[in-house]
Amino acid sequence: MFGLKPDAVLDLPEKHYVLEDYEKGIARWCDGCGDHAVLANIQKLCREEQLDPDKTVFVSGIGCSSRFPHYMNTYGFHGLHGRAFPVACGIKHRRPDLDVFVITGDGDCCSIGAGAWIHAIRYNVNMTVMLFNNEIYGLTKKQQSPTSRVGTVSNTTPRGSILPPLHPMQVTLGVSNASFVAQTADWNPAHMYATIKAAHEHKGFSFIHILQRCPVFQPKLVDEWTSNRDNLCYLKDDNGIIVSEEIEKTFKNSIDYDCSNINTARELAQSNDKLYLGLFYKDSSKETYDEYGAHNLGATIEDKAAVLNAEFDKYGI
Repeated sequence: MFGLKPDAVLDLPEKHYVLEDYEKGIARWCDGCGDHAVLANIQKLCREEQLDPDKTVFVSGIGCSSRFPHYMNTYGFHGLHGRAFPVACGIKHRRPDLDVFVITGDGDCCSIGAGAWIHAIRYNVNMTVMLFNNEIYGLTKKQQSPTSRVGTVSNTTPRGSILPPLHPMQVTLGVSNASFVAQTADWNPAHMYATIKAAHEHKGFSFIHILQRCPVFQPKLVDEWTSNRDNLCYLKDDNGIIVSEEIEKTFKNSIDYDCSNINTARELAQSNDKLYLGLFYKDSSKETYDEYGAHNLGATIEDKAAVLNAEFDKYGI
């Protein structure tokens, strides 16, 4: 460039992505639905981390939240009910270079998908998982879900639910090989963004339980937490979810916490005195199963044929 010294010329990246590069269509969720907040934060994360849309994949099952891949201008797979985890694990095994996100709901994950969910935790595949929990089946118009509280009135429980709910945090922390387990809420977008960012940076199965509003079928679900600050508590941990001082001040209660202690994490997950937001447990030392499954990716067709022929020769007569 004429008139400029060589050391004054900036080395700009070949491609810089902006929010519009990740946006696709108009989200068809109801006004006030917590899904909108998650979508905005995910798109922000993609921009801040400069994730290549061609190397980013969103996988979902069935439900309101599972429409998520339709609104991301990346690769996506809108799969069968409860089957997001097998698809995502398969993608990560054969393409470990991709950023894989799983979007699932309390009905999709905790009912028909429960078996796949538990084994995905055990495999500790390197992916970011977000469970949207509004404690109701929204897409099929208000049926009891596995996380619905006792007394929940729905189309399938007109006299109120009688079964105790399944608690996603307790389940995840109870599975061997859990490596990252966090909880956040859609009405605190700054905390939610920090949680998603920490999960994406973790190498392993990063599970985020997102408490969310359903303004149509569960309009009062989060009132006890949003109307009374005494009911919320921030887990303050230098190795956990770190927010700015301004956001930390929005919490009336906070405790110093150590996310490396799984026993304490399990105690908090079972607690009914407050709603705790933050990173409950993290262990970065655990191996990821996708690395084991992808060990032969560099093999040529000839290499694979030679291995197969060697196995077949063992049974020759």
